[in-house]
Amino acid sequence: HWPTSLILQFCRFDSFCPINMTPFSPAAAAVALVIATLPLACCLSHMPPRNQHHQSTRRAALLTLPSLVVGAAAATAATAATDDSGSSASSSKMTFQRYPQLRFIAALGDPKASSGTGAGEWGLWRDDPGPRGFYLRDYDRKLKNDNVAPAGWTLDKDAIWIEEHGLVMPSTENLPSTSLRKSTKESLPYKRYVVTGDREVTTVLTVFQDGRWELAKGSLYDVTHLPCRSAKYTPASGSGSCVPTAEDQQLFPVKPGAEMPKLSNPNCDKLDYAVLFVLGEEK
Repeated sequence: HWPTSLILQFCRFDSFCPINMTPFSPAAAAVALVIATLPLACCLSHMPPRNQHHQSTRRAALLTLPSLVVGAAAATAATAATDDSGSSASSSKMTFQRYPQLRFIAALGDPKASSGTGAGEWGLWRDDPGPRGFYLRDYDRKLKNDNVAPAGWTLDKDAIWIEEHGLVMPSTENLPSTSLRKSTKESLPYKRYVVTGDREVTTVLTVFQDGRWELAKGSLYDVTHLPCRSAKYTPASGSGSCVPTAEDQQLFPVKPGAEMPKLSNPNCDKLDYAVLFVLGEEK
């Protein structure tokens, strides 16, 4: 459930929400409370049909009012605004726009940390990669000779992404870490996102061009969606290739919050990534 203090700071705007906002009506707050208790679903395409339909419906319901959630996150960032160089500046005013659909950040870092370095190794999926994936049990049968998956994307065999049900997914793209000030067309050395783990914390993530990152509230664990697990499997140094097998399917599914398994191929190293839901970005 969302904290009441956060709900009361939701704003009226349709597509963005400034920091200096006013509470909206009690009726709207009640609606927001109901919506905010509906959990988002991850990787809907491979759920059992009944559960898939149920989760899909709840996810759609929540996304009908994403601007409210974005507004709440902006409110939590009011005391953590940054100026053009990334230093604290309470006079800064942030406005955010929601995405038409969820995006997903693959993040590395100390789960207990609220800031750190290494964001240059983070990745972004602009849509849910699960529905475009294929199961490990079908690896030999469905992957074409040119490494093209059934959904049309090309597998990078030096960086194989697998999620918690044993689906091989498209690779991430680099997470953008700069933004453009529209009023002056000036490039800024950071970018802000509204992120959540679909639990108690929705907040602003600032990613800097030099690889630093910081959350306005909570820790990396707080904004990690625990049911979504992902790992990148790469060839071990000097060991040749990392090729999974159909038998690796038996290692899945992975319980929420658990580590991803090692593949049977000893030539495979792995990196576990936290998955963050991304609701929008700074305008």
